[in-house]
Amino acid sequence: MKKVVVFGGSGFIGSHIADKLSSEDYDVHIFDTFKSPWLQKNQKMIIGDIQDINSVFDATNGASIVYNFAAVSDLNESVEEPIRTAKINIIGNLNILEACRKNNISRFVYASSMYVYSREGGFYRCSKQSSENFIEEYSSKYGLKYTILRYGSLYGPRSDMKNGLYRVIKSALESGELTYKGDIESMREYIHVADAADASVQILKDKYINQSVILTGLESMKVYDVLKMLAEIIDIKQDKVNFSDERYNAHYIRSPYAFQPKIGKKYIPEDHIDLGQGLLQLIEEISNNLRSND
Repeated sequence: MKKVVVFGGSGFIGSHIADKLSSEDYDVHIFDTFKSPWLQKNQKMIIGDIQDINSVFDATNGASIVYNFAAVSDLNESVEEPIRTAKINIIGNLNILEACRKNNISRFVYASSMYVYSREGGFYRCSKQSSENFIEEYSSKYGLKYTILRYGSLYGPRSDMKNGLYRVIKSALESGELTYKGDIESMREYIHVADAADASVQILKDKYINQSVILTGLESMKVYDVLKMLAEIIDIKQDKVNFSDERYNAHYIRSPYAFQPKIGKKYIPEDHIDLGQGLLQLIEEISNNLRSND
């Protein structure tokens, strides 16, 4: 069994990928600052901080593959804490790269973002751009094989208040109103976390070595149309669907793309989870959580 280390494996997308790797018979080691609530019996947990290079080096010793999902990922949080964002997203990732180099890791997989070559995204974008540059330079100088994954708008089980659709659904179930903070023209390409996790393991194939891969939904949708879909599912009247005109400094409206010289290949899955079915699953999970907290 190949040893795989998943940094940030206790979180939303990281935990799903850890489970997918385990189902593919990898020896999965999760490295995070807290124990994963979804830790499986055949997975090993390492409590640590990617800012501690010695802990990172020890964790990756003997590994074949390393994933990095450890990051300040909330755009609004990064606006408030740019220094912390840089320490974790840039220096933390650099510690992992150095450990990969010294421990002769066969493949490094990095969780980047659709914002990386956008004009939006604020300090979060800056940190991801910098990290991608470091990864490419490590590959050029030291021969480190990598795959960069640029995720779009993820949703699904295990998400929390940092996730856009989770916030909208939780608020709707509590208040009886659907409210989106942003521009009414906003568009997104939603991808279910299970589809993203499957793709994030499929890219270990050789053809994705030293490639940047885009992981988004197959269809671009107006957020307003998604809210109307949710209103029908939750049984909320259309006049209770509201947009709060708060244009976040860093969030894109119609497209994250800006003209840039670097491009990524978009991964197209053979099968994917329907948005409506995925929303039903997320609504059920949030409803169960709210009932258990009463």
